Amino acid sequence: MLDTVIDARNADLGNGLRVRRVLPYAKRRMVGPFIFLDHAGPVKMPPEAARKADVRPHPHIGLSTVSYLLSGGVTHRDSLGVEQVIRPGEVNWMTAGSGISHSERFEDPAAFAGRGLELLQSWVALPEADEEADPAFDNYPVHALPEAQDGGVWMRLIAGEAFGLRSPVRTHSPLFYLHTVLRAGAHIGLPHGHVERAAYVVNGSLEFAGSTYRPGQMLVFAPGSQPSLRALEDSTVMLLGGEPLGERHIWWNFVSSRKERIEQAKADWKSGRIALPPNDRTEFIPLPER
Repeated sequence: MLDTVIDARNADLGNGLRVRRVLPYAKRRMVGPFIFLDHAGPVKMPPEAARKADVRPHPHIGLSTVSYLLSGGVTHRDSLGVEQVIRPGEVNWMTAGSGISHSERFEDPAAFAGRGLELLQSWVALPEADEEADPAFDNYPVHALPEAQDGGVWMRLIAGEAFGLRSPVRTHSPLFYLHTVLRAGAHIGLPHGHVERAAYVVNGSLEFAGSTYRPGQMLVFAPGSQPSLRALEDSTVMLLGGEPLGERHIWWNFVSSRKERIEQAKADWKSGRIALPPNDRTEFIPLPER
């Protein structure tokens, strides 16, 4: 049974970098622990314009960011001193915990070339017991991630457990996150064993219960339902979900189970108590006025 259909809203991050914002949504704040999902691109830019789209250092608390590229390239730097070039198919999992800052730079001249840049970035809220965990960053190469193929369906498990696969990505709560590619006419269900589950159409189109769903739409299913999705054409679909964590507050880049912790994070960033990346500290995004 279909619980909700979310139509992504267009958002402009500035200098030509536009995204489809899926979560949070007014009528559906989270799916399992997933509290944020942006789909950027595919977008092409000439090399001389790409650097204008850089995301300057900014802070996070109480969550893990998950950066997953379908094409293009991004350079990540954070306040732990990590510098990582993010490439398509890899999983880049940054746990903010008690506080971290990072930047995302488009330094490679080929970052927006070819198919262009296409990035899915999600935020996974942390359980209350882990909200103040030490910050961490992990990169998982493509060859470390389990894949499967059957009946016109290819899948790569980004994180968690699903369809008998288990990802090596270290998480803090039960969840699943899958990159799937369906040939026209292929069917796929949703993994069992997770309370909240959703499917996001990246490209192509899906049919479910007589209705057609297109890129930028997320289908959220009721607990216990056993849907079967059919690809009307070659399609890329992200499947995600997990166990709900309870209410979370979100303001700018901060997530917490406690409103007062959000206020503390605001003050910490404004006063410089959250460190900048040691190799990217000449500029930063200031705390928004609103």
